[in-house]
Amino acid sequence: MADNLIQKKGESTWYVRLAVPADLQKAIGCKVRIQSLKTGLRKQAMDARLPYLTQWKAEFAVARTEAQIRKENWRPELAEWGSELDADTVSHFMEVTKRNSKKINELSPEETEDSEENNFAIMSAAANQLEAAGVIGVIDFLNESLARMPSNPLERVQHVAQVNREIMLKVIAADYGLTPLEVAEGQAIALDPTVLKPKSPITSARLKTYREFRESRGGAPKHIDQQVGKMERLSDFLKKEGLPLNFDTVDAWLKSLDRAPATLGQYLMAGTALWKWAMKYDAAWREEYKDKVNPFVAHELPQGGGSETAGKDREIYTRADTLKLHQAALDNGDKPLADLIALGWYTGARIEELCRLNRDSVITVDGIRCFDFPKSKSKASKRVVPIHPSLTTTIDRLCEETTDTFLIPTSSHDHYGKRSHAISKAFGRLRTTAGFSKLHVFHSFRHTVVTELIRADVPDALAKELVGHETGSVTHDVYSKGASTAQKLTAISKLPALKAELPIDVTTTC
Repeated sequence: MADNLIQKKGESTWYVRLAVPADLQKAIGCKVRIQSLKTGLRKQAMDARLPYLTQWKAEFAVARTEAQIRKENWRPELAEWGSELDADTVSHFMEVTKRNSKKINELSPEETEDSEENNFAIMSAAANQLEAAGVIGVIDFLNESLARMPSNPLERVQHVAQVNREIMLKVIAADYGLTPLEVAEGQAIALDPTVLKPKSPITSARLKTYREFRESRGGAPKHIDQQVGKMERLSDFLKKEGLPLNFDTVDAWLKSLDRAPATLGQYLMAGTALWKWAMKYDAAWREEYKDKVNPFVAHELPQGGGSETAGKDREIYTRADTLKLHQAALDNGDKPLADLIALGWYTGARIEELCRLNRDSVITVDGIRCFDFPKSKSKASKRVVPIHPSLTTTIDRLCEETTDTFLIPTSSHDHYGKRSHAISKAFGRLRTTAGFSKLHVFHSFRHTVVTELIRADVPDALAKELVGHETGSVTHDVYSKGASTAQKLTAISKLPALKAELPIDVTTTC
């Protein structure tokens, strides 16, 4: 039955049949799924069965995930139930004590009988449910426990409490399908519910389901990883501190992070995204937090604090700074990094844009050699920028030396396919060694170029066009086709030339 098709005896109609995994039969409510395909033609049945199989397997996957999430609730449920049962037992006996104006150890068995009857009535109901569910021997255990009832009233209190714990653990073990190791852990929790600290509701199983949901909706892998990673860090914090999830614990978590206000805002957005998903698609979460307010909203973030660079603007690189960095890269034998620094100075392009330049990116427009930057961050990022006159010999050399068509060789990519990953790290180390602050980043070259263009009286719209920024003007962004190549060359040429030019190795063209 590899194709999941069957015909019932005496019928020509085909049915699709799929066995429900044993561990899911209780959740699904049956042992097998079967559906008439309303055709006697096998070829038609082969096609008609597929939607049913897909739907059923999806149901199985959801049921298994929900079961995994649900099973993680057995410890807090056992602890809560244990605390309630112990409190009820003591409360019943305290009532008897008060009514008789005696201490517990002065009560006779007859004076505690009503409380015992109440407790054993509860336990008997639980025992009957367990027996009905196939857990054999519970009623015998209860009867045996009743036969061992001590005569001393104080010992009777302790005995009833212990039997309560045993029955309670059997109920939990049967309901959640606990392993022998988990049952042993449950005995410790039942004996002293306070040993269990609150566990984070942001479980691995829940985050796995959340990630799969985001991926199925076409989310960017890097963005998904970042948001899931933030929630993993929150979960670790809650588990380490033994805290529940609420506004106060989120606030405490934020205060424990050494992050800028903008970054803390991203953490809160990640939390809100998870919260909204769980309230809509996670039944267990929805039930647990149905009367709770989103704990990730209404936080007052610090202003200008929380990080060394919080609230501070990035610094720009001067010509002297750039020469210092360029020479430091050459001294380290890192010529690709030195070339990247020169490209940053003469273009103001983003580091990933520069690392993606290849031979085909060097084009000629109106007789002028240019960089053809494809769309990266926004519509405006797709642009054609003339090559600065001081950069032409460097580009000729890079075109000649490349072994993979890319102008800047990189040693590795990250798992998102970014070519700039490794060389960006190398630049960070170079910058630090050279004595620059964290406010000096590679992106600072972008700030430098914009500043130099403005100081050279380049029109604002043209400066934005060269670096790939939208102007914010409908006239320019929608209707205008932009400046001519000649106008852009005149503007880009106003960027100051580095005094120490790169050596001319070859004079060829791409």
